[in-house]
This record gives sequence, structure tokens and C-alpha cells, in this order.
Amino acid sequence: MSPLHRVTIEKLVFGGQGLAHLPNGQVIFVWNTLPGEVVDARVIKQKKEYIEAVAETVIEASPERREPKDSHYLSSSPWQMMSYKTELQEKKKIAAETYSKIGDMILSPNDIEIATDDHEYGYRNKMEFSFTDTEDGNISLAFFQRGKKFKIPATGSALAHAAINNTAQYILSWVNTHNIPIRSLKSLILRSNGTHVIAGLFIKDKLEFPDYPALTDELIGFTLIYSTHKCPASIITETLQTFGKTHQTETILDTSLSYGLMSFFQINVPVFTLALKDIAAFLHPKEPLVDYYAGVGAIGLPLSRARIQTQLVESNTEAVDFAQQNIAANTMHNCHALATPAEKMTEYITKDTQVILDPPRAGLHQDVIKALLQTQPKRVIYLSCNISTQARDMRMLSSAYKPLFLKLYNFFPKTPHFEGLCVLEKQ
Repeated sequence: MSPLHRVTIEKLVFGGQGLAHLPNGQVIFVWNTLPGEVVDARVIKQKKEYIEAVAETVIEASPERREPKDSHYLSSSPWQMMSYKTELQEKKKIAAETYSKIGDMILSPNDIEIATDDHEYGYRNKMEFSFTDTEDGNISLAFFQRGKKFKIPATGSALAHAAINNTAQYILSWVNTHNIPIRSLKSLILRSNGTHVIAGLFIKDKLEFPDYPALTDELIGFTLIYSTHKCPASIITETLQTFGKTHQTETILDTSLSYGLMSFFQINVPVFTLALKDIAAFLHPKEPLVDYYAGVGAIGLPLSRARIQTQLVESNTEAVDFAQQNIAANTMHNCHALATPAEKMTEYITKDTQVILDPPRAGLHQDVIKALLQTQPKRVIYLSCNISTQARDMRMLSSAYKPLFLKLYNFFPKTPHFEGLCVLEKQ
């Protein structure tokens, strides 16, 4: 069995763990902890520079500790064990430290606002479940246990739309009825618009069945997907069967947006809408707009109804197909979508163009930063799912730009994750 250490938690850090030090000075990052708590932490990963662990026993608990809703919370939403007030405060502290250390900005938590709609649970419009055997011989939905290779049974997730949990159990019942072997099952992905659900069941063998999950008022689309065992991720190797719809539709700021089972789309639409309204306040309604890393157009299209021209740039061809469908569905003749990496199409950045950036966790490509510094458009709007790379990029742009607006958005309550919006203005 791995070692157990009794430690006192000093603070929470970027990523969500509690930071402590062993008597020899070595750093230990511990899940399931709050500042000030004394815990017995079981090691799950040993590195030269640090140790990762999970609090097995809480010896002295914080008054802000709460009873989690999910038994598997450490796998899927490890901040269920704290009050919502504490969650928001800790995210502001982490953001202030990250922007200050990496972005060379002088900030305190009181300088930062975090937007929320105060819905702690039931907000996720997408879930991915794995599978595991149970003692009664059936198969259960599951999540991987943090830091370990085996899985924890789950009936659903407290973070998900109710329709997702209902549909997941409905499809699981079909799986058990047909005695699909656990070795053949990979994952189940479900996407909901609050009322309707599309689902994809990923299996590692090309199997056929006498019948398939019947569509209902809730389940409007089901796809059976072969996903090779050579890759642990849920990738589509071959589509085996499709019933009903293969896409989901959401309305944001009176704009209809369609996206596929595997498309990138915002998990928490109400909080995302708050971010869009804040972005809109910094855009001139008539000036042209370029939206890099645009996905299916979830940012650029709702903000472009009265605009002269909007260009969406996205490297994923499926996302661009949906973006073009969304442009047509909303009769936005002023909008165009192009399938190309952002760094290959920097000529859209001009001094008269408003630029929106929503890159993946890796942040901006160096060629995009170079083009911004060379051309220097008056305003750059940067939404990020990883504020550490956002802070890095803001520092690199600081020779030409200063922050005009900075705000956090709690897209992912009960988890350590959040997003940051920065509006940069040419100095």
C-alpha cells in the first residue's frame, strides 16, 4: 500500500488540490482538502519534485466542508465537498495568483469578479460515462477513480441535466438486457439541450444486435460507434448504427446553433450567455469581426446580427460544417466560416478588425501573437479555458496591449475549473 502522510493544508492551487509540505520540505498536492485542514493523505503519484495524494481521513475539518452529493465526486467534480461561497472565493484567489505570477499583473482577489448564475448542480449539457462490472453481475455506469486505474460505479452525475441521467440509465438497461460483455464497452457520451438528448455508445468490437434503444420524447438520437481498442479515448473509428438525430440544437441570444455529438460546445449555456453579453459590450456593432478558434460559431454568430462582416476561423472541418449550417439557418449573409488553423490565416487580423480569441487549453499559437503585435488591432477579446496560458499570452502581448476588462466565469461549479475573459486595448 502507498504511504500515508499527515499534513496541514496551506492553500488551494491552480488545478484544484491543496498544497502542503512534508517535514523534509517536499511539496505535496492533496485532493479532497480545504485550507487549514489537517488530513491523512494517501500517495497516488510520487515525483522527484512533488507528491500527489488524496485525503483519506480528515482529522481537522474546515467549517466550509460540505457533504458531497455524488459518491464518486473525487473522480468527476472534486470540489463538491466545499461551500459554494468558498468555491467562488478560492477561484478568485487562484486567478489573482496566476495572473500575477505568469502575466506580470498586480492583482488581488478583490480586484476580480466571478460571474455565476448560482446553479451549483444540474448544469452540464454533456457527460461521458465509462462502464464497470458490479457485484450482482450487471454492468454499471462508471468513472475512473482519481489517481488509479480502476473504476467507481455511478448512477449518473449531480452536475448533469436530469435528462442526461435519465437517458444514461435507459441506455444502460438496454446494455444489460443484451448482455454486452464489459470488454466490449468503452464509453457513453450524451448531449442535452435541457429537453432532448442525443447519445453515442462507443464499443470496442463490431457487434450487431436484434434491436436497439428505441427513441423517446427525451432520446431523439442514438448512434452505435466502433472505437478501436488501440486508443483509450472515445474516438469514432466507424459508425455502426444511427437512429434519429445526430446533432443537437441550442438557442443562444436568439441564435439557433447546431452541433454534433463530438463537437466542442459550451457545457454551461446560461453562464456562457453571461460571458457573451459582456463581450458584446466591448464590440462596435458596425466594425468587422474575426472570431478565431470559432468552433460551430457559438461566440461569433450570436454577436453578429447587425454587423457588416464576421469571419469565423476554425481548424476542425466538422465544426466548420456546422458553422456554415448555423450561418444559413440564421440567414446571416454577413458571416463566413473557413476551415483552417488560426495561425495559417492571420491575414484577417487588421488594424480595423475586432478580434475574438477562444483557443484550446494550450493557448495562442506564436504566429497569432506575432500577427497581433505586428498589426495591432484596436481591441482584442480573449476568452480562455486555461488562465495560465491566457496569462502567458497576455504578458507576451503587453508591449502593445493593456487589459481594459478582466472577469472570471464559473462555467464549471463544483470543480476547480473556470474561464477567464480579458479585453485587451491597444496602448
